[in-house]
Amino acid sequence: MTARLHAETGLDEAVLHELVQAFYAKVRSDAQLGPIFESRIVDWEPHLDRMTAFWSSVALMTGRYHGAPVPKHIGLPVRWSHFERWLSLFRETAVEVCPPAGAAHVIERAERIARSLNMAIQDADRDGVPSLSRADNG
Repeated sequence: MTARLHAETGLDEAVLHELVQAFYAKVRSDAQLGPIFESRIVDWEPHLDRMTAFWSSVALMTGRYHGAPVPKHIGLPVRWSHFERWLSLFRETAVEVCPPAGAAHVIERAERIARSLNMAIQDADRDGVPSLSRADNG
């Protein structure tokens, strides 16, 4: 599957590494997002390595990422406006770094991830525990 996705999108580990590096450089210098990230991430290299593994798993189905994003985001002082800014920077960077088909591929996944994380954060804020089932969202 990874080889098929690579052929369809033009994405590979080097492109994803460049995407993550360029994207988080923008995030770190962003007036809205930078302070949120800087207050929580002390050592950026391990975070960037983890994010490259995450996008490798998301975009190319490599299985490199072994983590749980939702618990890491619960309790962050973020609302949908933060995710909109995150998506804006991500889209911009993906178009700059990735081949067109690859940019479309990662952008679609980023949009889905942003919606899911936002819903989990809202659920946790409301109920104290994130709901992972659509049926539980009322």
